[in-house]
Amino acid sequence: MTANLHANRAVELSAFLPINTPMTDLPFWKTKTLPEMSDAEWESLCDGCGKCCLVKLEEEDTRELFVTRLHCKLFDTKTCQCKDYPNRKQYVPICVKLTPEIVATVDWLPQTCAYRLVHEGKDLHDWHHLISGDRETIHREGWSCRNKTVTEEGVDDEDIFDYVIDWFHGPTKRTRKRQLLPRK
Repeated sequence: MTANLHANRAVELSAFLPINTPMTDLPFWKTKTLPEMSDAEWESLCDGCGKCCLVKLEEEDTRELFVTRLHCKLFDTKTCQCKDYPNRKQYVPICVKLTPEIVATVDWLPQTCAYRLVHEGKDLHDWHHLISGDRETIHREGWSCRNKTVTEEGVDDEDIFDYVIDWFHGPTKRTRKRQLLPRK
């Protein structure tokens, strides 16, 4: 009986709401700024693309950024996660721990990064796990680094530019099969 009462009450209230107003609360990333998020909310915002773990180069004179398909020695290319996230700074001292302040000042986060999107007041992409409900969607859709990178270990400095990529802000370009038209 209680369930029916609540269902009827919702219908009654909906008559007073503007059209297209959701009956549920907005998700945290739409109601909070990055500094207002709890640690759990902050960590859940990461889409797991792994692009922050790629080696980046900056041209000294022009400050142009080049991103490579070389990844940090702690990055696991199959899981798209750090092999030792809690202790990463111990093994990779130059690892940048993202904070709201860093997100606001760096220019090397991909345009698709959830931290960057929220900072810029934009919504998350459909493939983000908080929208799709599936952490694998980003990988299936081609937006992550999964199985696309190699370790930086053993690569000589003069060879790093050989690894520059063009898919940092989007999925890799897929080869499309040419469709043949039937002959008449």
